[in-house]
Amino acid sequence: MIPPASPRCTQLGPLLARCRLARGWSQQRAAAELCAAAGVPTLSRHEISRWERQRRVPGGFWLGWLAVVLDVPLVALAEAAAATRRAGSTRATGARRATPRSVRPAGRTGPGRTTRGGGARTMTTG
Repeated sequence: MIPPASPRCTQLGPLLARCRLARGWSQQRAAAELCAAAGVPTLSRHEISRWERQRRVPGGFWLGWLAVVLDVPLVALAEAAAATRRAGSTRATGARRATPRSVRPAGRTGPGRTTRGGGARTMTTG
């Protein structure tokens, strides 16, 4: 079991990274261990990275499995997750679209769309 870095409540991202590194695991290995334990094949190293960078905070399901796999008391993870959420930064709640679609430059219209013309596309054969 890895104790928090300080007596006061720590945030979840650094705690997860410390616990993972103490086991000598990569983010890929941590994801694989979590998938095996939970029986859910969809967790990737990218999600582990998001949790550690505090771009997202795992919910109760994953907190429970993190406690099992990393051998950390669930209450320590739950307190750290709550502290991260209380911090209220956008980093903890997930990255949101920085620029609303209505403010984006006109050139970004998506695949198969164009800002020029206005009619249907025609194919010419030559």
